[in-house]
Amino acid sequence: MASERVERTSSQRDSVDLESAVSRYLIHRDPEARYASFDYCFNHFQQHRTAIATWGHPHGMQASCFQLAFYLASWGMLRGSSGLFRRSARHLAPLVETISNAPDEVWSLDLDGYDSHGIELVQWTASAIRGALLPIEASDTLVTKIMLGVFGCVPAFDTYFRKGFGVSTFSPAALRQIADFYQRNRNSIDQARLPTLDFTSGRPTGLLYTRAKVLDMAFFIEGGYPG
Repeated sequence: MASERVERTSSQRDSVDLESAVSRYLIHRDPEARYASFDYCFNHFQQHRTAIATWGHPHGMQASCFQLAFYLASWGMLRGSSGLFRRSARHLAPLVETISNAPDEVWSLDLDGYDSHGIELVQWTASAIRGALLPIEASDTLVTKIMLGVFGCVPAFDTYFRKGFGVSTFSPAALRQIADFYQRNRNSIDQARLPTLDFTSGRPTGLLYTRAKVLDMAFFIEGGYPG
């Protein structure tokens, strides 16, 4: 029975028009709209990944904490029910330090690298992020939002994505289903990778959305997000 449920769910996923779903998501993308908060956060961390030492300087650390905090706020992670609601941006400093110590392979990890080692790396990174956020008990949604906004290595496992993709938890099993889906739909996903928006000009950069971000956008919409 369980295998029938997984197979049926896989068939439903494959029937999703990825191009249409991503296009519906991107209708709301504008340099001044909340969707662009992802772009600015992702740009910041990706552009500074080769100069991580600057993050430890007062202004570098502050800028990184502010980028991350505003991105998380834009996506509802600082609302009243969240532990971060009662914290300042400075609470994120240990998280930024943890990010700066992430292995190089985390920065380059994407859905095309979701073999057994890649999936273990996603789980290891999630565990490190949870530890950096203590004493806040970070939810799967918060942890994966951070991983998406910084590394772009995993979709955000929020309510809409989980419903749209048909998984209930952030787990190795769910990541294997994502890996299988990517292998079956790699051309469509790869073709949907668009450049991020630049904060200063509002124009496209030379940095592309990751494959995990494409999947996140498509199944965020498929999960019923009302826009």
